[in-house]
Amino acid sequence: MKLLRNCANKLVAGSVALFVLAWAAELSAAPGKQGSGQGSATVSGVKGATRYSTDNGRTWHPVKVGLILKAPALIQTAANSHVDLVLGEREVTGHEPTIGNLVFTPGTGEDANVLRITPDSILSIDKLMVEETGADVVSDTQLDLRAGRIMGNVKKLSAASRYEVKFPTGVACIRGTIYTIDKNGLTRVLTGSVVVSYLKDGVVQTQVVMAGYQFDPATGLVTPIPEFDKKEMVREFRELGGKPNVPPTTFTVDNTIYYVSPTTGHNGVGIGPPPGGVGKAN
Repeated sequence: MKLLRNCANKLVAGSVALFVLAWAAELSAAPGKQGSGQGSATVSGVKGATRYSTDNGRTWHPVKVGLILKAPALIQTAANSHVDLVLGEREVTGHEPTIGNLVFTPGTGEDANVLRITPDSILSIDKLMVEETGADVVSDTQLDLRAGRIMGNVKKLSAASRYEVKFPTGVACIRGTIYTIDKNGLTRVLTGSVVVSYLKDGVVQTQVVMAGYQFDPATGLVTPIPEFDKKEMVREFRELGGKPNVPPTTFTVDNTIYYVSPTTGHNGVGIGPPPGGVGKAN
């Protein structure tokens, strides 16, 4: 419920204008608590023609692997181009390659928040904050998708952390999720869930999108992800180096011993034969 409220609160008074003003006010708020600091986005992969700006588009520079960006930053991709990012700072262990004070971990979808900015897209990184509380790490990630589509994986966040993607008519709140979102708010979820708050006829609507489903704010419909698109999500994420938490295609050998006796069985508990009436022993 708290996540729903946080997401819905971004869309106040049923007005896109007020939503943008509220978002801007939050970005210009006072610095965070003691021990907090800026996180970073490290470029782990680049394809084709891409560029970035740190002055809201007044000047542009080419994106290169190893580039470290801090908010605010704007990234644009051309046709047949993409940019892959690893979001956030990680503690240096001494056993991993580093750039500055950051661990450079391209393709670490298992343990890092990773993001792909797909062709013909514009993404603004509005906020990347990391706070060390002593007992936990609290992060605040706010992205603004202005054109195109992004896909990514968000690892499990602490209870106080948040990860939000704004699009022109709403905002998506993400936790522990492999997802895609386009500029129209079409949201697809491969694992986990996403809460989408959006404006429909001037009224704030909220929709939870579960794994295996997609939600289109234009129609208000939640439908299963088409099989082709689901496979594309898995393929794209694996290009990032990730290992999606999807149903496995290989299985561990089951070494359980089943007995046909009605009075003895596994761990001494009386059981009958497994379904089909045929026992097995491995």
